[in-house]
Amino acid sequence: MEYTGGCQCGQVRYRVTAAPLRTVTCHCKECQRQSGSAFGMSMIVSGESLKLTGELKQYTRIADSGNENTGFFCPDCGVRIFQQIKGREAVVVIKPGTLDETSWLRPTDAVWLKRKQDWVSVPDWVQHAEAQPA
Repeated sequence: MEYTGGCQCGQVRYRVTAAPLRTVTCHCKECQRQSGSAFGMSMIVSGESLKLTGELKQYTRIADSGNENTGFFCPDCGVRIFQQIKGREAVVVIKPGTLDETSWLRPTDAVWLKRKQDWVSVPDWVQHAEAQPA
């Protein structure tokens, strides 16, 4: 399995050489703000499976869960490529909207549902969590 993607301007490209561990919709306020939408999507993969080309900038914030979360993005177009959570360096959290091919994407989990927009529906087959699971 191999997945490829990158930013809008093409300066940053990546390749993932392993299947995702999970694909999550997050409804926390920070993901809503970061995505400019009702929720953010995350594709969790093994850190060693991610191969990058191009330079990235980073921004660190404290997430609603209290975890330190560092986002890595293109310094030119600003597209966030992935994020890393302190203490969980074995995995990276790719923003799957940056994938070249997205037709196969289906969420396996939905988190921070207590902050979801009222009009958003979450399918029954997706695992639900009112906040951030441990």
